[in-house]
Amino acid sequence: MILITGGAGYIGSHLAMALLESGKEIVIFDSLELGHIEIINILKKSGNLKFIQGNLKNLDDIRGAFLVNKIDSVVHFAAYSQVAESVKNPQKYYYNNVYGTLNLLNAMVEFGVNKIVFSSTAATYGEPEYVPIDEKHPQKPINAYGSSKLTVEKIMDDYDRAYGLKSVRLRYFNVAGADSKARIGEWHEPETHLIPNILKADETKTFKMFGDDYDTPDGTCVRDYINVEDLADAHIKALEYLTNGGKTDYFNLGTGNGNSVKEVFDACEKVLGRKVPLEICPRRDGDPAKLVADNTKALEILNWKPQRNLMDSIVSANDWEKRLTKLKAGIVL
Repeated sequence: MILITGGAGYIGSHLAMALLESGKEIVIFDSLELGHIEIINILKKSGNLKFIQGNLKNLDDIRGAFLVNKIDSVVHFAAYSQVAESVKNPQKYYYNNVYGTLNLLNAMVEFGVNKIVFSSTAATYGEPEYVPIDEKHPQKPINAYGSSKLTVEKIMDDYDRAYGLKSVRLRYFNVAGADSKARIGEWHEPETHLIPNILKADETKTFKMFGDDYDTPDGTCVRDYINVEDLADAHIKALEYLTNGGKTDYFNLGTGNGNSVKEVFDACEKVLGRKVPLEICPRRDGDPAKLVADNTKALEILNWKPQRNLMDSIVSANDWEKRLTKLKAGIVL
């Protein structure tokens, strides 16, 4: 049985859906602070799912999940992830992301569970010294979010040496898209990610583009947008790698290609079939001009390769936005 922390959230729910559709038994552990019970109810239609509402900051909550379930591996998504908020309130990020993870790891050691896939981030690298970024790039995070994730990576190294707890750390670049059948998708309050904010823009809400004077072909930031279903597939391959005796390791997850904000904006307009109100704003502090992954290691060791492109992600995200509007209105589909 696989335990997914944060499985009612964006990326965790897509892994849950993929595992359920492959016949796996899963337990989702989520506080529902950022996740949604509606997502759990949708997932339950797809297979053998048990849901436990609890908080990783409470050791008894997570111990309870291990006490009553025969868990053999863990995928850990539960975390705060807003960069700007982490700069303003680092205490919140270290307490939740580090202390909460320590409780999870300690429960795993106590109950003899020795395999975990960890949702890490390209934010552990900080300002890029070269692009594309491979796993040998120095890790010098520039915000508390990235630092909290890097701290957990280091803790996991120590837990491997001391307790034999094997981990795979997956360092995401920019995640995009939704379930291709529009059953689940991105649902943040407030929404901070690029693609859904472009799709939500209309005559009452102008989309703000931050910076058009970067050293890039069209002057806007370039990012590596990885589809969320491809990301779920990478987690499954990471679980298989650990199950087959793989050692503790870390992998970048991205497409290896970059798209500018302007390119994403134009693609969203094409999918919507309309013009999106646009305001060009000054640069935001700390936004690098270009962030693109070197995903060679994931291909060579995990045999993982992304299958979907940017347009696939935008189309699925737009289909999900239509469904989400109905979900928020209490319409059960």
